[in-house]
Amino acid sequence: MYCDSHVHIVGDVARYPQYPADRPYTAAPAALADLRRLGAARGIERFVIVQPSFYESDNRLLLETLAALGETGRGVAVVDTDASHEQLADAARRGVRGLRLNLYSRPDDSAAPLAAVFGAIAKAARRFDGHVEVIAPLTMIRENAQLLHRAAVPVVIDHYGLTGDATPTGAAGRDLLALLALPHVWIKLSAPYRNGGGPLNMTPDAAWLAAILEAAAARCVWGSDWPHTPPQEQQTGSAIPLPYRSLRYGDIADNFLRALPSAELAERIMEANPARLYGFPDGA
Repeated sequence: MYCDSHVHIVGDVARYPQYPADRPYTAAPAALADLRRLGAARGIERFVIVQPSFYESDNRLLLETLAALGETGRGVAVVDTDASHEQLADAARRGVRGLRLNLYSRPDDSAAPLAAVFGAIAKAARRFDGHVEVIAPLTMIRENAQLLHRAAVPVVIDHYGLTGDATPTGAAGRDLLALLALPHVWIKLSAPYRNGGGPLNMTPDAAWLAAILEAAAARCVWGSDWPHTPPQEQQTGSAIPLPYRSLRYGDIADNFLRALPSAELAERIMEANPARLYGFPDGA
């Protein structure tokens, strides 16, 4: 059963407020029923729901979505650093398998350094045998490579590592690939449009894809990044809701599968790897 390992569900703002008041944009609703319909057309029936930045640590909708998905859903939540053992255990019981650190979505802020926040989140994740998912530019990942190298929990890097202009053969690229070679570091092959080729790019960079697969094919998972939040340069404030990128779910999945060198590798990335990382049961 194929898995989309990176999606967001968005509810009506009246019931599920978006934060903070000066957030860079307001997201439109994105419903689970629509996601399931889009995924079913490509044989994708498992989904990993990732907490979007504008819900901060209000995980109500994520947990409600996991309840609706049952054993075909898993979650990556955002929690406060003082989250209790009981809160973490309850989230894990309801399908949460990771905690997210987002150091990317608000580039105009002076974001906390990764080193300042990683330890507390990793400690929380360790309490329920979870992982830490990091979304941060490659420059920040590179600066904290030793911290991630020493992590006592699995680390999942978002969106190809947000490589920007870096190449796999350059110094920054080599550092990322060395990190990915570690047995506890995973990467999401998701959102190629965040890594060049224009805001509607749906095709992974061939050189980066090949290099990542060589380093960590057993620890790669695929994600659509649905519903495709607007580019950062278009995010002008919360007063005006912005449309999502005009991208077709099926085309994103098809382009990724065509870019892979073999059907065997597709099965690994789309099914076996996410089942291992997120703990999907056999046959669910």
